[in-house]
Amino acid sequence: MARKAKKRRYSRSAGSDVESEMRRYKKGTAKSGRGGRVKNRKQAIAIGLSKARKKGKKVPKKASKRTTAKKTSRKTSKKTSRKAPKKASKRKSSKR
Repeated sequence: MARKAKKRRYSRSAGSDVESEMRRYKKGTAKSGRGGRVKNRKQAIAIGLSKARKKGKKVPKKASKRTTAKKTSRKTSKKTSRKAPKKASKRKSSKR
């Protein structure tokens, strides 16, 4: 049986934006933020995708920070045991 074609997540034109950003990165002319140099491939790809998003091309939304934080907290909560409750500290009152 023939396979069903998958729907494209990224448009071809978004891919070309990433491609052009990668060329800049390889030349050493890619910059990010306040003019700092792009130091790795992933950073260059992220810049290319954000430029494509700004132009309105078909690119999936960024993963929100909340969902990634929830995933990591779930993993760690299973491994760690419950902590003992904190003791109430007595305040020293100075009588004059």
